[in-house]
Amino acid sequence: MPVCKLVCVKTRSKVDCCGSSFLVQQQRWPLLCRSHHGVKTFRQGHKRSNSGQQSLQLLSAVAALVIEVSGTQSNGSHTLKLDKGSQKPRVVILGSGWGAVSFIRDLPKNIGDKYDIVLLSPRNYFLFTALLPQVATGNLEEHSIIESIRKILGKKGTYFEAAVTNINASERALTARFPCHAGLEEFEFTVPYDILIYSVGSKVNTFGIKGVQQYSFFFKSIADAHNLRQRVCECFERAALPTITDQERKRLLSFVVVGGGPTGVEVAAELYDLVREEMGQYYPNICKDAKVRLVELQDHVLSTYDRKISEYTSKLFSRNGVEVLINTKVESIDADKLTLVSQGKEEKHTQTVAYGACVWATGVAMHPLTQHLQQAMPPGTQSHSRSIVTDEYLCVKGSNGTIFALGDAATVEQAKALSRAKEMFAEADKDGNGMLSYAELTAAMKQASKEYSHLEEYARYLERKGDSRRFGPLVQRALVGGPTKSCEGLQCLEPNCQVNLSHFEDLLQEIDNTLRSLPATGQVAGQEGSYLAKLFSKHTIWPGQPMPAKAPLFKYMHKVDLAYVGSDKAVMQLPRFGLIQGSGAFFLWRGYETFRQISFRNKCLVAFDTLRSKVFGRDIEFGETDMPGDAS
Repeated sequence: MPVCKLVCVKTRSKVDCCGSSFLVQQQRWPLLCRSHHGVKTFRQGHKRSNSGQQSLQLLSAVAALVIEVSGTQSNGSHTLKLDKGSQKPRVVILGSGWGAVSFIRDLPKNIGDKYDIVLLSPRNYFLFTALLPQVATGNLEEHSIIESIRKILGKKGTYFEAAVTNINASERALTARFPCHAGLEEFEFTVPYDILIYSVGSKVNTFGIKGVQQYSFFFKSIADAHNLRQRVCECFERAALPTITDQERKRLLSFVVVGGGPTGVEVAAELYDLVREEMGQYYPNICKDAKVRLVELQDHVLSTYDRKISEYTSKLFSRNGVEVLINTKVESIDADKLTLVSQGKEEKHTQTVAYGACVWATGVAMHPLTQHLQQAMPPGTQSHSRSIVTDEYLCVKGSNGTIFALGDAATVEQAKALSRAKEMFAEADKDGNGMLSYAELTAAMKQASKEYSHLEEYARYLERKGDSRRFGPLVQRALVGGPTKSCEGLQCLEPNCQVNLSHFEDLLQEIDNTLRSLPATGQVAGQEGSYLAKLFSKHTIWPGQPMPAKAPLFKYMHKVDLAYVGSDKAVMQLPRFGLIQGSGAFFLWRGYETFRQISFRNKCLVAFDTLRSKVFGRDIEFGETDMPGDAS
């Protein structure tokens, strides 16, 4: 017999009235039964059995979390609310990407003794996005780069598969909705929180260009990689038909990637490898018509990397036959062609490029929920056009310590040292002569770097330069090098120099000008998640309370720039070791991405898939669910 649900009119508590044990806070109030039987009203005098009352008392005593359900089934809408059942702060995490998963993974196993952890995400798995291009071309299987969120979370907290549709920051409550799929009804519920960890990521930025949404393949999810893989295979199968004209065949085998960043470059490189290897073997008569193009708005690809990396990549692409269109923007995309506008030295040039598949791998835009959250903050606290602004503890400005944001959804507001230049100068000027010696300047930079993290590398540079004075010029250059971000005024200083206040302010101004927003990468989000995990593990964070006095500020440490560029070659730049490129970099890149997997299971699967693809070739066949019909 289906169980009827009772809802207390006064307390809105749930009761099962068809033979099951029930849970209710007040039993003297009218109860509404909502079920397939219709609506029935049970008054105060409704007869209950003693066994039911005993079950009620037992359940009420042991329940740590009371779930209230109200609403009607007539429109398929429900509301579920989680009431606080303990004195521990409830930490609700939104998202299952790099930031959220790094936070969960680095929390200790006994974190449940300190917080009630709840995670909400419409995607019940973590996706290792850096290897999506490998999945799209059959080098890796889809399941090899995903891991269950429930497995990662373990016993640290509770997971609900749901998308958050509204954040009530003043009431500290979320409205979430279980998506309508697999024939199930939508289910809406409310989750209150004490602390919110906001890591919903971003969405694809189409820049309002006509046809991008309708005709191009985005590249953010496992479904995107799957769909591109299927489309490329279909293009080759269609082009191999005997009645296809030469013009149509060339269109079908034209693959365009828009965006010259790391993702776009790796997709283009993987497509080239696929065409050159597997497709050249399976479709030898038509593979000569295949063409891969990369469209980039700026004057070089991989613009956020070292210029030498960009030049190496462009030369390799040119040698391999991958056409790179720089200084070119997409004006529109139609069902079978792109309209491109190239900016020359004197005039613009418009051209059309026919395509079989177009990949849109450029630009990120603000998530709609982030925009809603921005508007909920006090006026003047949020003004960024792409993400929510946080302080250097990753706490959202204007949230009164109740919301922390990380990953693509957040921008860390970095304080500028120039605002305290006079105070810093006065503290460092020990003899009060209005000048700072080299040693005093170094000490001032080192001390200030505790508050302004971007000064740290410059303080280390001054220390190295001062310590190298006892060596010859060649050894000095090898030991000192230079700061990662150029500061000409600092590099011109000699160990016997004297710096006045005006010169000191100029140095700080030049260094502050090197501040840039952190890139929207998994590397940044992962470090932010790990930082918050340490912060929450070491201290008990309560809403509305100031940060603990000894809590450290978030400091991003850039580890590596890397990208696969095709033909078993890669580019890699390490801060301390410099530029590595070619086949050696390929093995380093492959090993790095394998051992960076979230679990031992993923490490094994990625390593096995890599070996399989090298020995037996890529998997470019469709699974049973992708077959158009029974061959019989």
